[in-house]
Order: sequence, then C-alpha cells, then structure tokens
Amino acid sequence: MNPASLSVVLPLVVLLGALCSSPAANAATAPLSRAIPESEGVSSRALLEFVEAAEPLHALHSVMVVRHGRVVAEGWWGPYEAAAPHELYSLSKSFTSTAVGLAISEGRFSLDDEVLKFFPEDAPSDPSPNLRGMRVRDLLTMSAGHQEELPDWIHNASPGKFLAHAVPHKPGTHFKYNSPGTFMLSAIVQRQTGQPIVDYLQPRLFDPLGIPHPTWETNSQGVCLGGTGLRLTTESIARFGQLYLRKGTWGGRPVVPAVWVDQATSRQVSTGSSPASDWDQGYGFQFWRSRHGGYRGDGAYGQYCLVLPELDAVVAITSGARDMQQVLNLVWEKLLPAFHPRTLPSDRAAAGRLRQRLAGLVLPVPAGSPLNPAGPGRMGVRFAFAENKERIESVMLQPGTAEAPIQLLWKANGREESLRPGVGAWTKGRGSAARYQEEPMASSAAWTAPDTLVLRRCFYQTPFTITTTFRFSGDRVELKQESELGLVSSQEPPILGRRE
Repeated sequence: MNPASLSVVLPLVVLLGALCSSPAANAATAPLSRAIPESEGVSSRALLEFVEAAEPLHALHSVMVVRHGRVVAEGWWGPYEAAAPHELYSLSKSFTSTAVGLAISEGRFSLDDEVLKFFPEDAPSDPSPNLRGMRVRDLLTMSAGHQEELPDWIHNASPGKFLAHAVPHKPGTHFKYNSPGTFMLSAIVQRQTGQPIVDYLQPRLFDPLGIPHPTWETNSQGVCLGGTGLRLTTESIARFGQLYLRKGTWGGRPVVPAVWVDQATSRQVSTGSSPASDWDQGYGFQFWRSRHGGYRGDGAYGQYCLVLPELDAVVAITSGARDMQQVLNLVWEKLLPAFHPRTLPSDRAAAGRLRQRLAGLVLPVPAGSPLNPAGPGRMGVRFAFAENKERIESVMLQPGTAEAPIQLLWKANGREESLRPGVGAWTKGRGSAARYQEEPMASSAAWTAPDTLVLRRCFYQTPFTITTTFRFSGDRVELKQESELGLVSSQEPPILGRRE
C-alpha cells in the first residue's frame, strides 16, 4: 500500500481557558446518547434474556450495546463500575493497529518496510533470510514466521530479544498468534514518531473520541507493550468500535483513514476452518474476523469490542471468563435475536424490567455471619506464614466496629494493609496481591463456620477475583487461595500459618 494513498484529518480541538471549550470538544467528551431499545429496533425482552443468561456464569463484568450510534443497554456487575477502566489484555492490539495506520498515513513508514531497518543496532550479526524478509505487514497479520511465541515476553519485551528469536517460516506464510510482534509494532511507531503510542494516540484518537485517562503498561525502556497493557472504560471500548463501524469518522470528521479501517478489519490471513469457532474466521491487522459478518478486537478472559456492520451495532464487553467462546456464544444465541431491521412497538414493561435488572447487577459475595461464632478469642493474634508463592507473610484479626465488623491486618508483598471488607456487600478500597501492587480493590467477607472466615477480593480494574479461606485450629491457621474466573477457580495449595 502506498502511504500517500492514506489521508487523515486530525480534529482541531482548542481549549480557550479553563471554563471554555470548543463545541467539538464538548461533543467528543459527552457520553454516547442513550435510547429506549425499541426505538432503535432492539427488543428489551431479548436483551433481558441475554442478561439473565449471563448472570449465572459470574463471568461478565460489563456490557454495553450500541445500535445506530445510541446506547440501548448498559450494565456493570458490582463492584465493577462505569467510571473504572478495565484491563484490556489483547484488545490493546487493535489500538496498536490504529496507531500503525495513522503513522503510515502520515508517511512515517510503510506496510512493506522490513522490520530490521528500524532497529539496526539490535539486529543479529548474521540475520537469517526469513528475518531479513519480515515486514511490518507480517507483524500486523501475526504471520512473522515464528513457530513459537517468545517465552515470558512481557518481562523480556525488547527489539533485541524479538530479533534474536528463531524465524523458521517464511514471513507471510504461517499464522502464529504473536504478542511480541505487536510489541514490535509499538516500538516501530515510537522509533518513527518519537512518542510512546499512548502519547501518539492522545491527540489523534483518544481526544477526538473523548476517551478519558488511557494508561498503557510499558517495558523498562518506556515502550508501550502494544500487545497488552491498555486500560479503558467500557464506554471507551464502545466508542472505539463505533469509530470503526463508521469507517473511521467521529462526529462527521475523519479520525482514522477509511482505507485503513477496511484493510485492518478484512480477512488478511486464514486462521482455521471451523464454522463454530470465532477464532477460525480469519485475521486482519490486529483484528479478528467473527461469525455473523462481524469483526472484533478481543483480549484474554473475554474483553471484547465486537462490531456488527450488517446490524449497525457495537457490543462492548469486559469479563473474567476462562471460556471466551462461551461469552461470544451467549452473544450469538441470546443477543443477536434482539436486533430487528425496523423500530419496534413500545414495550414499557419489558424496558422497565431490563433497566431495573441492569441497575442491580452484582457479583456474589461470601454468605455467612459478620461476627465470629467462636467469640473474640482470636482477636489480636498474629499468624505468620513461611515463604510462599502468594507472598503472604502474616494475618491478624482485629476488633471490628459496627460499620466494619470484620477487620484484618494483612501483610503481603512486604506491605501491611488493614482490610475492612464489607459483609453481604462489596466495600471499595485499595489492596495488593502477588501480581498487583496498590490496585483498586473491593472486598467482602463472612464467617461461614465457627472456624472458617472467607474473604473475597475483587481487583475491579482487572478480570481477577481472589477468594481466601482461613480455617483456624488452635495455634494454627490454614489458608487457601482461589483465583476465580467465571464459574471456574484455580486453587493454590494450602498455606499453613502459626501463631507468633
């Protein structure tokens, strides 16, 4: 593709002092307009069936359905909330693709540039023919020529590590899902523009769409990971999908070149042949093709930006699902029948029930007593743990209050935290776990037996909820941790603690 064939007009948004902004800026930052489902040809009854089918899975964290540019349904399973960004995992790749498309449209590089030309200082002394033939296009289509993905790539994210990895296949001939390749796209954009892609996209994508406070994890050299690490709100995901549905325009203004939208979302390579799998429908430039004529950006555990051009619809979903196909199947089986070609008769009763159900969504909390049935004998006793994978050092029950009857002094990762979980509800605060430091967290706890306390912590900007069960016996406590995703949990071996 000739870069000169692409054009992009960047919206000019000028702030005129703290109290004055342009109409374009107001339009971008305003929420998407809302509508009664039937007014946009969507059945409230079918939407309600989708929500009711999703709730028992305990997997979805949020859903937003947009039809004809208007939000017809939206909901967050508490403690997840509209204002909180969510970790997107590989849905980040579609934003990296957008940065590449914009950089190409500006003449920074081309689809057919060799990858090695951008990093001569990191190139092997004798590059293989396959490595020399690897192009930007091959990174975008996950056909760079690798047989295996670079191990532990997030901790080894660097052009040098990537270029040293074996390339046994001719680039462009072998599809292999490859997140390090997306990191390389991020590194190329940064090399050619002088900016990390999160900064590069700010005036070109995030500001025009009114996407607030994007954050993107970087490697030690300050390069955005590209293949993962972006956090955005559910509405931001929906706005991104709506931009692509409208062929790169927002509010009537071009933001992303339409030719890039067409190429990025078209089937560029084959990924399989199963008609029942949404991962066998082909791959574009960091976008998956989907069944039913759609395409999507998607990320681990079910982060979806699903675009359905034939229905003029966008579905944004965040979740914590181990079975990602299950979430898409739910969309096809329950949500797809909700869409109709014309406006539907008003159904106020169903619309009211849907609105009420969406407003009351919540993930389950431990069921039990707020007070220790065994009495206060364990209060003020510190239980210490030997070194363990979860990095938990000690725990101590503390006297509670009427507002917070269960309190724990928790030490992990070298940090001591005072936890005051809700009982029968989620209480928000901050906390840490083995993989997270000082992360927004909601917690809930209950005594489920005289010797058993169950604590559930939801890191509600991520897919993860961790359930910790304490079983006390004399001077000992047995601690079990489960990382929950949907109905499935991953349980670590028990950790034994002793009274200090």
